[in-house]
Amino acid sequence: MTASTPEAMVKTPDFCQGIQYFGEALPEFETYGKAAIAPGSTSISEPTDPAAIFQTLLAADALRYLTLQVTASKASGHPGGFASQVEAYAALVMLGHKNILTEVGHHAPGFYSAMFLDRSLEDMGIETVQQLRDRFREEHGLLGHLSGYIPGILSPAGPLGQGQHFAMAAARLHPDKLFPFTVGDGGLGEPYIMSSMAHFHTAYPGVTNFLPVLVWNGYSQEHHSMVSTKSNQEMMAYWHGNGFEEVVLVDAKDFDDQNQPGDYIDSTAFSFEQRLVFTKAVLIAADEAARSALSGKLTVLIIKQLKGAGVHARGAKSHNLYAMHTLDNPDIVNALKARALAPAAWELVRTNFERAGGGSAARTSVTESVLPLPDLGELPLEEFSVGGAPKVATTAMGRLVGIVGERDRNYLVANADGNEASGIANINQALKIIHPTPDDLYNQNPTGQVYEPLSEDACAGLASGLALMGSRTLWCSYESFAINGLPIMQTVMQAMAELRRPTPSIITLFTAGALEQGRNGWTHQRPEIEAYFAAMMRNGNAFPVFPPDANSIQVAYEWGLNTKNKGIVITASKSPLPIRTTFEQARKGLEDGAIALQEISGSKTVVFAVVGDMVLLPVFEAAAYLEAQEVGVRIVSVVNPRRLYRPTDVAWDSCSEPDGSFLDDAGFERLFGGDALIGVTAGASGMLEPIMLRSTAKRDTFAWKRGETTASPAELMALNGLTAENLVKRAMELVS
Repeated sequence: MTASTPEAMVKTPDFCQGIQYFGEALPEFETYGKAAIAPGSTSISEPTDPAAIFQTLLAADALRYLTLQVTASKASGHPGGFASQVEAYAALVMLGHKNILTEVGHHAPGFYSAMFLDRSLEDMGIETVQQLRDRFREEHGLLGHLSGYIPGILSPAGPLGQGQHFAMAAARLHPDKLFPFTVGDGGLGEPYIMSSMAHFHTAYPGVTNFLPVLVWNGYSQEHHSMVSTKSNQEMMAYWHGNGFEEVVLVDAKDFDDQNQPGDYIDSTAFSFEQRLVFTKAVLIAADEAARSALSGKLTVLIIKQLKGAGVHARGAKSHNLYAMHTLDNPDIVNALKARALAPAAWELVRTNFERAGGGSAARTSVTESVLPLPDLGELPLEEFSVGGAPKVATTAMGRLVGIVGERDRNYLVANADGNEASGIANINQALKIIHPTPDDLYNQNPTGQVYEPLSEDACAGLASGLALMGSRTLWCSYESFAINGLPIMQTVMQAMAELRRPTPSIITLFTAGALEQGRNGWTHQRPEIEAYFAAMMRNGNAFPVFPPDANSIQVAYEWGLNTKNKGIVITASKSPLPIRTTFEQARKGLEDGAIALQEISGSKTVVFAVVGDMVLLPVFEAAAYLEAQEVGVRIVSVVNPRRLYRPTDVAWDSCSEPDGSFLDDAGFERLFGGDALIGVTAGASGMLEPIMLRSTAKRDTFAWKRGETTASPAELMALNGLTAENLVKRAMELVS
């Protein structure tokens, strides 16, 4: 091994600047050193081609080297998990498959290394290994976990149990392409992965072009993985038992010629000849798995190899680097020297990676272009008369959802707890629940557009994943259960804030709030969901919306459909409630953030800033009491609280599709100026923060405290202090 020097750099490709060590040319290079992916080709010709096998092995070592050097350059990051499966990743690339995703955020430095090798990262100014090192884990550089901000990366990766949703969404939208995604055996313990794939396969039996690649290396983050004691037969039976028709497994132990102990083996310790045999087996297996998945069989590829194979440590100790793991650390130095390639080998690997799949991932991945969508035209909104018969807001929106689905056949509605129970049976009637058993009574059909697994994670996962991939979707949930699906929605919403292309916003409809679930008790009362989105509003692209009636919900849905890269969270009741706004008022409320519903003159003015629809009932009742006492009242419906922040409160200008519309001070004073201000919400008080930050009046907040079993919404509000009597009492105290 030779340390890189300025003199040596003259003889090497420019992109190699920053490589710490170079190796000697391998004897086989003279025979197999011509690119296995020919000019104009997108893949190797045969997985058994000796040149392809040799060059796949070079690619695996190049990925290991870069992953370790990049992480060690910052003494931070996660090389071990990715290192244990690089033969599989390299094989898939050499076979022409570039749309590779991951369920493992800790594989990020490996994915960045692959994106560097195929020149994707040149789009962000990273052209040399030195620049790759410099910008790893730096602001506006290569994030510690994957993000849509990085050219060529299809989806974010962070919390475990999410990656399969993105792969399945992409597979549904692009049936002619393969979407492999790596799954760690540590993450396999997450229950969502298998259950969500099983439901998806039942709903879409013909969509099998997503390929889980199980990285079975025996360890999770800090200890042995929970599946490390399974035999090969047990692991294969596990996948077969979960509906996988083809299970393709390659075990490094079957190729070991060094008598390594244990069930998990490091192939980089083999003789070079045996490493080639192992690489050949992985290439053949990857080709078999890819062909199987693309031919209509639910397939998994499993590579069983010791965690940390070929890097600075083995087992869980290889998972991440610590402060001492700098480029001068002996373990790092020895590992880099062992993996070092000759300059000509680096050039060969880059040539293959650039040609594979028809070009860099930054040019060829499905997420690098905007998905064409059908024109929805003008939606036939139905305006109800203010003061007329009460209407169910969710039902009014449901009618429009059905029309959107009929005009866009890729449109998907996800709901785990039943649309009918949320007042939106009309969605099921129009679009049908996806089910292998046709049944008109239950609105079921195999070609339906309503996805109903009994898992909020699976609902939110597929809906959010489809939106990220460029399709229109809607996730419907009881507010009380949505909490289980929020993590992946948050992941995708944050990714959309960074995304380098426009994509339809994630839209949700959260119904049957805590008040309507009184008789079910606290198990069905989860107002902390609103606190979740109250916090996310400062992210810049999160827009929780609270339409006060059946007119404003239609306007809110129409608006959401025309936005990009945002999270539009519509919360509404399933009970018939008064019509309080016209369409014109509703649009004004969305744009300004709030709309005045009632104004009564008096000697002093109390302003009620109200988040929600049903909770307006005691507020209007309180206003009548105050009017009788000659106290002025202004009831303001807080429709779109994100608009009520000050621009400096929110990271809007860093979003990829920035929305910098905020209500100015004069507009805020017109709505909320008075002698006293009372914020009222049947959810978390955090949603009122934008108003409380800006108001200078005497003020107070009435909000949810806790759940309990009650016979009516009014009784539940009373238990939380949300009564007309309490509102009047506090208003009088504030203006006295």
